Amino acid sequence: MDLMLFVAIGSLISLCFASFLFNKVRSSSEGTDRMKKIASAIRKGADAYLKRQYKGVAAFFGVVFLVLLGLSFFGYLNHFVPFAFLTGGFFSALSGFIGMKTATMANARTAAAAEKGLNKGLRVAFSAGAVMGFVVVGLGLLDLSIWYFFLRYWYTSVEVIKSENLMIQNITSNMLTFGMGASCMALFARVGGGIFTKAADVGADLVGKVEAGIPEDDPRNPAVIADNVGDNVGDVAGMGADLYESYVGSIVSTSALAVSAGLGMKGMAVPMLLAALGVIASIFGTFFVKTKENATQKNLLKSLRLGTYISAGVIAVSSYFVIKNLLPQYMGVFYAVIAGLISGVLIGFTTEFYTSDTYKPTKALSKTSETGSATVIIGGLSLGMSSTVWPVIIVGAAVLISFFACGGTVDNILGFNRGLYGIGVAAVGMLSTLGITLATDAYGPIADNAGGIAEMAEMGEEVRERTDALDSLGNTTAATGKGFAIGSAALTALALIAAYISEVKLLSPKTVFNLNITNPPVLVGLFIGAMIPFLFAALTMEAVGKAAQSIVLEVRRQFKSIAGLLEGTAEPDYGSCVDLCTRSSQKLMILPAILAVIVPIAVGLVLGVNGVAGFLAGTTITGFVLAVMMSNAGGAWDNAKKHIEAGNFGGKGSDCHKAAVVGDTVGDPFKDTSGPAINILIKLTSMVSIVFAGLTIAFHLL
Repeated sequence: MDLMLFVAIGSLISLCFASFLFNKVRSSSEGTDRMKKIASAIRKGADAYLKRQYKGVAAFFGVVFLVLLGLSFFGYLNHFVPFAFLTGGFFSALSGFIGMKTATMANARTAAAAEKGLNKGLRVAFSAGAVMGFVVVGLGLLDLSIWYFFLRYWYTSVEVIKSENLMIQNITSNMLTFGMGASCMALFARVGGGIFTKAADVGADLVGKVEAGIPEDDPRNPAVIADNVGDNVGDVAGMGADLYESYVGSIVSTSALAVSAGLGMKGMAVPMLLAALGVIASIFGTFFVKTKENATQKNLLKSLRLGTYISAGVIAVSSYFVIKNLLPQYMGVFYAVIAGLISGVLIGFTTEFYTSDTYKPTKALSKTSETGSATVIIGGLSLGMSSTVWPVIIVGAAVLISFFACGGTVDNILGFNRGLYGIGVAAVGMLSTLGITLATDAYGPIADNAGGIAEMAEMGEEVRERTDALDSLGNTTAATGKGFAIGSAALTALALIAAYISEVKLLSPKTVFNLNITNPPVLVGLFIGAMIPFLFAALTMEAVGKAAQSIVLEVRRQFKSIAGLLEGTAEPDYGSCVDLCTRSSQKLMILPAILAVIVPIAVGLVLGVNGVAGFLAGTTITGFVLAVMMSNAGGAWDNAKKHIEAGNFGGKGSDCHKAAVVGDTVGDPFKDTSGPAINILIKLTSMVSIVFAGLTIAFHLL
């Protein structure tokens, strides 16, 4: 029996479970007419944004498809590459779209459930988030299965390849290219959604909270609906597309390394079977996520942790038997899986430590508000920089353990390749329980929306307290999810760099790599690669600033021109802010997205394959550290503000609170736009380099 059938079955199980959860959430009450009206406005805004975004992205994909088709016609690419590129982008977009539709359907239902109890609200929000998680996993495995079975048929019946190793190389080489489509879609979703959500958030906070002194999510604020729309298009649709790309990228790149590691078809099957087992493990873990009434933040966090830990335990045990049966002489692969699982948990914990207000760093950051916004910003930057230490150590340890456990050695090429395969397996292990891990992340924006609806619908203090508790937990899980996504991106990028070298050797066996750091093309490539994440972050931060300026001016205009708005006797024009955010984000996301595609091609044409290898190494290293710094600093600023709002240091409306709001405003694009998008950047540059490797070999200058 072909082992890949289990992967296809895992895909169907994941999608069926997602459908079950979707119907379960949909059957919940949506609340009062007022709640339904607010939810409908959010839903319409999110739909309008995605409709406009997908039109622009479709044009981009059309142009790239024609370019790839032309290159394949002249023999620089395999003829399947353009079509694999399209399917990767399509499934990535579809996963984000389904997740966002579920989130906008669940927000009012979460608020209505919270009226009945904290646990009921948690279950609805988490179930809706789990739809996102299992759709991403299910569609990822479906895309893999379709291409595997098609290519397997092609190379056994049409363009016959008798050597099993050569056939595996051709199958995985083609499958790698749909990762470029997934990466491109993820970048557009992350950057565009991030600009939208943070422009609305910054505009709503600066004018509403700081200038007008009205509460968060106050219905008098013209940007409040745009803010809630942004939570869905950035933190749900964007995150879904992002982790879809990480998930399939880690699986395919590891499978591609199996041949050079001497592990054949069984080595190729291991990462895919681990992913399929992860579906079962994640489903099992979801049933343990529940809490009691009046639970503290620690209790709520413990309930979500329990589900993820149980899932990790199940995959740890089951992976042993998979590897014992498929690769009994290489049990070190099992230890690579464990290294990946543990590193994912540890990165999540360190992220939580630096960003949750239950721990010292964020509490200390809250205290800096006593001396003004400047010290809050200084403290947040310092916290973000220091928070990079442990993730780097954890990922470094995971790389070393997985490399040497799998028989890695630097003086034997076969052993070296087995070590690289081990690093890829560690990335797959970290992402194997993505179904439930992503559920805990996507849960956050849904809870945030529920709190906004509770405030705008005037549901009562008790309900707002419950939604605030769920929202505060969501901030921590979102920060943890971003840490997890960045950590997995680092391991995946390392596997992709190895896959790039294998792809070059497959296309041009005579190519000799000289990756000595003193080799000028390698050194220049390192410098360019190290610079790109900073340029990318600068462009995305600038984009948020420009878009936010237009929202600030619009909110101020409405407060001045609409009589009775601040008194609550008139209704603001929510639609104008939604439209402004949509137009601004679509326009301003183009340059950062194109940069990520053009630069690796340009580096390859000038510096050759050695320069590209150096470029990818530089991008991965600085991108990983910068992304961690920005995400953790932003998360800490956000929770420091919430710590003050809970009644500390003068509470809401105090000078300390205003200083913390400024810090949170700076942190918004850090944690929700630039930081998360950088982890896509480091994988997209690798994918582009792999796809255009043939062009680099044929036309490089150096």
